[in-house]
Amino acid sequence: MKLGRREFLAGSLGVGALAMLAPRSAFAADSKIEIMLNEPIGTINPDVYGHFVEHLGAVVYDGIWVGEKSKIRNYEGIRADLVDALKKIKPGVIRYPGGCFADQYDWRDGIGPREKRPTRVNFWADTTYKAPQNYQKLEGGPQKYESNYFGTDEFARFCKMVGAPMYLAANLRTRDARVFQEWLDYCNSPANTTSWSKERAKNGSVDPYKVEYWGIGNESWGCGGDFLPEEYATEFRRFTAWNPTYGVKYKFIGSGPNGGDTNWTRRFFSKLTEKGSGQINKLYGWGLHYYSGSTGKQIANDFDVNDWYDLIQRSDRMETLIEDHWQVMGEFDRDRRVKICVDEWGAWHWQDPDMPDGWLYAYASTLRDALISGLNLDTFQRHADKVVMANPAQLINTIHSLFIAAEDKFAMTPNYHVFEMYMPHAGATAIRSEFISDRVGFSRFDAQKKETKASIWGLNGSASIKDKTVTVTAVNPDHLNAKETEINLRGAKIVSAEARVLTSNDLHTRNTFAQPNALVPKNEAVTVGTGGSLVYKFAPASVTRLTLQIA
Repeated sequence: MKLGRREFLAGSLGVGALAMLAPRSAFAADSKIEIMLNEPIGTINPDVYGHFVEHLGAVVYDGIWVGEKSKIRNYEGIRADLVDALKKIKPGVIRYPGGCFADQYDWRDGIGPREKRPTRVNFWADTTYKAPQNYQKLEGGPQKYESNYFGTDEFARFCKMVGAPMYLAANLRTRDARVFQEWLDYCNSPANTTSWSKERAKNGSVDPYKVEYWGIGNESWGCGGDFLPEEYATEFRRFTAWNPTYGVKYKFIGSGPNGGDTNWTRRFFSKLTEKGSGQINKLYGWGLHYYSGSTGKQIANDFDVNDWYDLIQRSDRMETLIEDHWQVMGEFDRDRRVKICVDEWGAWHWQDPDMPDGWLYAYASTLRDALISGLNLDTFQRHADKVVMANPAQLINTIHSLFIAAEDKFAMTPNYHVFEMYMPHAGATAIRSEFISDRVGFSRFDAQKKETKASIWGLNGSASIKDKTVTVTAVNPDHLNAKETEINLRGAKIVSAEARVLTSNDLHTRNTFAQPNALVPKNEAVTVGTGGSLVYKFAPASVTRLTLQIA
């Protein structure tokens, strides 16, 4: 029998007493993790460790693309340091070319000889949203006028270099289904079979790219067309009807809700299935976008302790969003054929003042952002039966990036190190785990400085198993207190353990070009007690990975 959370807690800590309510002196440790090896959730899809590339700010130009003739070390024009670092963490699927940019983009502009490719106005040219005034005053450059020097073929080469599948987002707003079918043809038709396959060969790739993942529009409720959900459902059916497959099994991803808009989800699925429940089979994933942002101060490293907790708690809303949309999807998809793809997520700050003007939304992430990375990845893994893809926005030089770069300077952000730490989860089986710890209190202040008391969990994470290795990852948001934690494996004995920890005494610690290794994870020895017992102290303000070998 599978116990509910309250019954489980009562049973594991003594009937009638929950750990968070019991006297501290009653236990040797102040927190507890219970891991149930015989309660699998599902396989953690490696695409949960996906990424996102958009023609926005300096993501593509000077981020990924530097050009073949650049003095910066490169592979066929692609920044070599980026390729080398990304390969090491075995990335999942990479999404391209947007984002809002996708629904203005004509893929045909980005192929063929570069000197003949047209220049277009970039979608983000006139943006004022969180954009610094100097960005709005820019008169030129790829941030304003897209050169199309980086397109489908360059992106395909980049994905091949780092070992990642391609995920392409189709233009639903300004191009029709025929243009989409021609893109399918260009990417997937066998060599020398169609005019587009011959064009692909002429551009350097005889063999097809065999792209499986296709997004049908992006944020179609907003920048992707301002559609009603019923209108978008009709367009989705039209774009996905009777496409030639070229032997590729397509995985179409629908443009899902903005955060908690369950109305969008319900009305889309209702309209989609008007022609019968079989329409569900066209849909592999339902895209969900959610960004967390601070109130008041918006600069990434300008926050106090209450801001620290506030943003972490806002990010933790992801769990509720997944559960709420999953419930609505189940009203129409009782066989659970459609999964959730969180293909945009992260903490969205204002641009750092010391970043170049054109580097829209670029900032050096801090320890706080690293904890947000950890708590989101843990959330996806706790819902491995629901979430099959996730893509932080974005890969480099903008929102929640893993990397920052400018000319020949390059650095990995704390987010990169969290992805490296969590790598062993990919492809493993997520197993049920319960994290029990006192909540941490903080204060929120509104615009009138009125205080509201709030709190967040004191320790949370996820667990997975592969062969005889159990991987436990955890976030301790408490900026002052370590969490001495009793760790129990139900169904096996711990033989040995080791830890890898990302933390700092300064909550604002970040990696910059001047100090690229200011915040990096460190390994710790862990002693397993007699009989396989384990008590581990999770450092304050930390992300931790425990690797447990079991008998």
